[in-house]
Amino acid sequence: MKERSRKAFAGPGDSPRLFSRIARRYDAMNRLMSLGRDRHWRELTARALALPSQGRVLDVGVGTGDMALAVKRRWPDAAVVGVDPTRAMMQIGYRKLGAGFGASESAPAWAQADGLRLPFPDQHFDAAVSAFVLRNVVDVEQALAEQRRVVREEGRVACLEMSWPRTPVFGALFRFYFADLMPRITGLLSGQPAAYRYLPRSVRRFQTPEELARTMERVGLRAVHYRKLALGTVTLHVGIRAR
Repeated sequence: MKERSRKAFAGPGDSPRLFSRIARRYDAMNRLMSLGRDRHWRELTARALALPSQGRVLDVGVGTGDMALAVKRRWPDAAVVGVDPTRAMMQIGYRKLGAGFGASESAPAWAQADGLRLPFPDQHFDAAVSAFVLRNVVDVEQALAEQRRVVREEGRVACLEMSWPRTPVFGALFRFYFADLMPRITGLLSGQPAAYRYLPRSVRRFQTPEELARTMERVGLRAVHYRKLALGTVTLHVGIRAR
């Protein structure tokens, strides 16, 4: 087991093991790496869902629940269901979100499930959302196709994801901060240096915003558009399920 714990994370197939290891410090490290801006990005994503009254939302890769919480803050009457393959992350999120709702409020529901095979019928939700998830799945197109499948006609699919800035000067600064400095700090604070060395690599090899938009279109989403945030280091994509 010691040898396995030192093993580097090679790709998205290692994601369940990675997130099980960093679950306890995940929220704190997110605040640190984003300088506290990750909450604002999730609020923008929640707003982009454009839900109807008492809408139903699927949060794919719910993790510790921050995206689900942002949805409930923006759409208090929404019914939110969160799915994630990593039990350790959901256990933290369940406690956090469960403590934040009174008896008269509807807390998000939780299910352990694979985002490539969602256990829901076609057109069951008004919207689907994921936050910092897609670069950690083994088949991005299949994950998006499943989200599109479970969303009703004219419903929205929103994806918040990190992206590597393309301008040479800022790209170099971002590489120093995110790929050199931050992994050392977060690895030390979390006790999981291999996990935080993997995260910058996962961003750099992920699809560009333009490529991800084309992937969303291929699975049957229309009017796909994206908004770059944080000087191009974070991108919010939104598409509508075609009729």
